[in-house]
Amino acid sequence: MAGGSFIFVVMLLGLCLVRIAGSQSNHEDWKVAHATFYGDMRGTETMKGACGYGDLIKQGYGLETTAFSIVLFNNGLTCGACYEIRCHDSKQWCLNDTIIVTATNFCSPNYSKPEGNWCNPPWQHFDLSQPMFRKIALYRAGIVPVMYKRVPYINPVVLGTTWIQMSRNWGQNWQTAAWLIGQSLSFRVTTSDGKMVQFDDVAPADWKFGGVYEGKQFPS
Repeated sequence: MAGGSFIFVVMLLGLCLVRIAGSQSNHEDWKVAHATFYGDMRGTETMKGACGYGDLIKQGYGLETTAFSIVLFNNGLTCGACYEIRCHDSKQWCLNDTIIVTATNFCSPNYSKPEGNWCNPPWQHFDLSQPMFRKIALYRAGIVPVMYKRVPYINPVVLGTTWIQMSRNWGQNWQTAAWLIGQSLSFRVTTSDGKMVQFDDVAPADWKFGGVYEGKQFPS
């Protein structure tokens, strides 16, 4: 519309870049929290979480996901962040495995129940998909102490043919008010460990609002 304006919004579907087998760190890198699970083994209840990613299977996340307590969720700023988690200090329930999950949902606090609600502040808590929980602990445990640390993921900082800075809208939704209709779009993003990756011609010149476009230069 002549004289009008629009906000171009990009949802970054970031994927965790680290592999368990190659993950080495000092004990000081790990923090203490607790973990539970929600949903069944099919993960139906984990779809379309608070971060707005929709069908997590179609988007490539699978069931390797978690909901966050309000402290970790940080008003959606940690949507898309990746965390390595292992069960800790519970010989009865812990399994000898480590998982990497992506934050896709919010574990709502219940202020009418101040005791025993792990999603209330000040708790740092992960509400995992059931398949992920059962990789690190026995199902019957219900809740276990865990150690966790943040690991690298993709995070966008600039976009466009002349590299236009974007601003965060919500979670991993990024926006710009620049007029981009009728031109192909390339992206530069910076991973959480400071590395820059460039995705050329992700969207063609005839891109449409609501469309889904995939970069082919994703690092292996």
